[in-house]
Amino acid sequence: MKVLCFVFVLSLPAFAQQSAPPDNDYVHQQFGDACSLDPQWKPMTGDLNGDGVEDLVLVARCTNPLIDQDEKNFRVIDPMNSFYGYGNPKITSGFGQTDPRLKGISLLIVHGTGTDAWRTSQAQSKFIVINIAVKSASLKRMKLRKKKSVTAIYVEETTGDASTGAIFWDGRKYKYEPMGSGLE
Repeated sequence: MKVLCFVFVLSLPAFAQQSAPPDNDYVHQQFGDACSLDPQWKPMTGDLNGDGVEDLVLVARCTNPLIDQDEKNFRVIDPMNSFYGYGNPKITSGFGQTDPRLKGISLLIVHGTGTDAWRTSQAQSKFIVINIAVKSASLKRMKLRKKKSVTAIYVEETTGDASTGAIFWDGRKYKYEPMGSGLE
């Protein structure tokens, strides 16, 4: 009697690479050497631009994000200062934070594409959000109009009034919406 045996081999390194959380090598590949992950915050994933594909949000420290913008194909944006009047990142990137612990804190956003989502080497689009004093950040649903809701990045800021703001994709660009101050 002959016994047939089939062996299925799963390539573990390829599988592990797809499900591994992003690290500094990933950040340097996507955004250049000017940015590095801040270990205080965990990566966040969700569909930010409403295309049904998972996107990635990271909190990182960037020394000069404008320098790698063209080479790494991302956009540096400042939605908070745009909301308050003037958000040209070439100018507002020099504003920075007064607290040295927050110097260079930025949000890195990768819009995923295809079945690999944000893990693909060619992202749909990438953004660095500057001038956000992040105390905590999370992804939550936000209602824009009567029937439309989007996934937004809620940021509790380290400002004196502990205000919270939401950064969301409106279909063309990221916008900032202040949500109020803390009750403490």
